[in-house]
Amino acid sequence: MSLVTEHHAPESTSEPSARLHQRPSSPVVTRPEGKPTRQDWFDPVPPRPTLAAERRFRQEQLAAAFRLFAQFGFDYGLAGHITARDPEWTDHFWVNPFGVHFSQMKVSDLLLVNHHGEIVQGRGPLNRAAFAIHAALHEDRPDIVAAAHTHSTHGKAWATFGQPLQALTQDSCVFYQDHGVYEQFHGVVNETDEGHRIGQALGAHKAVILKNHGILTVGPSVQATAWWYIALENACQVQLLAQAAGQPSPIPHDMAALTHSQIGRPGGAEFAFKAWFDQLVQREPEVLS
Repeated sequence: MSLVTEHHAPESTSEPSARLHQRPSSPVVTRPEGKPTRQDWFDPVPPRPTLAAERRFRQEQLAAAFRLFAQFGFDYGLAGHITARDPEWTDHFWVNPFGVHFSQMKVSDLLLVNHHGEIVQGRGPLNRAAFAIHAALHEDRPDIVAAAHTHSTHGKAWATFGQPLQALTQDSCVFYQDHGVYEQFHGVVNETDEGHRIGQALGAHKAVILKNHGILTVGPSVQATAWWYIALENACQVQLLAQAAGQPSPIPHDMAALTHSQIGRPGGAEFAFKAWFDQLVQREPEVLS
């Protein structure tokens, strides 16, 4: 009996390699139903239905703003304050208590302060400079909801010149002809009289540079005010870097004014802040407690 062995042709070694290099088949794309639409901006945010809801909204934005300022490095010692006007008692405002680090701020930490500088709700102490500056600004500018001031590094550095910023970049055009300069320095601001003088230098603008002191922003919402502060600090940094490198070339007036009209409104600032707010709350939900 003979043993018959079958011989099979060896498999081609090129096949697996060829299969590896084959392009995957593209998914079949069908035309979506309905008419294509164009959306160049965000959907409008509905107003809060009650004064209590609006108060809570401002408190949450305010507490988060402090934590974001800490992330950006705007927390220097005991200096710095952001305020939000109360929607019901409009001569009162919410502010951070003296000595609580920005990175630890919660809604429950905030103080409600009246126009006499007295704490109506919350536990102090109250930063006297915060009251002296912000009480005057909230009185002089009934159109604003919030004001922000810290001793951020590049804002302080630019403030030593006592000059307005130039329109050097698209981003800095947010402040083109929309910020003032307070040209005096009298030490720590402890009296509302100086707060009113700062208000005069601010005028109808969104920001003011305080000579030898720092920068300050105001706005129709906590979100816009906080984002404009971040943007103003960035504009100071850019101008300092540009001038250190050489002679920067400003944007011509007509184009700077046009750009300001395009990007200087509060809507863009509010949505820019919201993107940071959403990340912060997801990462540090206790800020809302």
